[in-house]
Amino acid sequence: MSLTDKILAVNNDLPIRTTLPVHSGKVRSVYWLTAEDSQRLIKQKAYQVPLDTPLAIMVISDRISAFDCIWHGENGLNGVPGKGAALNAISNHWFNLFKQQGLADSHILDIPHPFVWIVQKAKPVLIEAICRQYITGSMWRAYEKGERDFCGITLPEDLVRDGKLNELLFTPSTKGVLRNIPGVPEADDVNITRQNIAQNYQAFNFESADDISLYEKLLSEGFNVISRELAKLGQIFVDTKFEFGYVKDLQGKPKLIYMDEVGTPDSSRIWDAEQYQQGNIVENSKEGFRQLLLKHFPDPDILLNKERMPEREALARDNALPVEVLMDISRTYIGIAEKITGKPIELSANPKAEIIQILRDEYQLID
Repeated sequence: MSLTDKILAVNNDLPIRTTLPVHSGKVRSVYWLTAEDSQRLIKQKAYQVPLDTPLAIMVISDRISAFDCIWHGENGLNGVPGKGAALNAISNHWFNLFKQQGLADSHILDIPHPFVWIVQKAKPVLIEAICRQYITGSMWRAYEKGERDFCGITLPEDLVRDGKLNELLFTPSTKGVLRNIPGVPEADDVNITRQNIAQNYQAFNFESADDISLYEKLLSEGFNVISRELAKLGQIFVDTKFEFGYVKDLQGKPKLIYMDEVGTPDSSRIWDAEQYQQGNIVENSKEGFRQLLLKHFPDPDILLNKERMPEREALARDNALPVEVLMDISRTYIGIAEKITGKPIELSANPKAEIIQILRDEYQLID
């Protein structure tokens, strides 16, 4: 089989039994199972959730997104070889470590295939929970323009680009468009403060005001767990995004969990520690791809300016990137995944066919 056969670029057309529309995101697609199939699997697989918990099949792809667009390569290369399996393997590793260390559960109940999670439905907290240990990216761009208040945090005057901050900072933004919250613009991905959250915790889907402190505890402890482990591997955990939600425990009470993905090259910046000590930034995350795109096109403002979204979408649609660019991303993702997990990432010969067979034969979810 060719390299393109090993890439799962389209993941929203699997014949999984469902009565609801398939939700297709930038990278993952979600298939909501019927109530009958959810209850059957909970019983058969002994998942530790209430019997009436809705379940879903979450299928990752090998697509690569950056600047809110999906990018593709020459020769029909519509994804990055190994990317999906690498992302899932990394998240699985950190989720397991969090659970072992008594932090919190995740939404994952089962892993039938390297591309597939069986998850329980969660009520999402409507916050992109961003942690920063170094000043770079959007925080540095704002700082360089003279801004000293960032998400309600007053920044000192002596910070340098890519320098380590004095403490781990939480710089949350909105997840989706939230309406009628005083002081919060009605737009996706806008910076907010802890005061915004505390004064409007219900609008952000927190069950109680006390859960804000729990969310912050899980943020800092989760970040520190990953940071310590990456340090052992000669890597720096620069910043990351967490997402949280609520599920019901076996007694039917809501509990806060980690969800989406954690500590991956898609959701984090990860730097090579030895190179950083020598004054160089070597990215082991998608940020390297973002920087390449900024240099690749003559007008980088198109990629940075949200008001130029139609032009940005045209760039992504009309420009097939060199194959070597996507293969370089592949080496980055597979390399960091194998460092973190200590296991090889093997490319599936035909991931879609494998997923269909497993979900049909072992889970009876395909007719």
